Amino acid sequence: MLASGTPAPDFTVADHDGQPFTLSSERGHWVLLWWYPKADTPG
Repeated sequence: MLASGTPAPDFTVADHDGQPFTLSSERGHWVLLWWYPKADTPG
């Protein structure tokens, strides 16, 4: 777990259109990330 105020590590994921998104390409801009860790799990 990252401490509050720690810069996020760089990563690449697929966006909602399936295109790659790399966090470092947005450095210097505000970025809002959210995810649902249990969205694809049973229960």
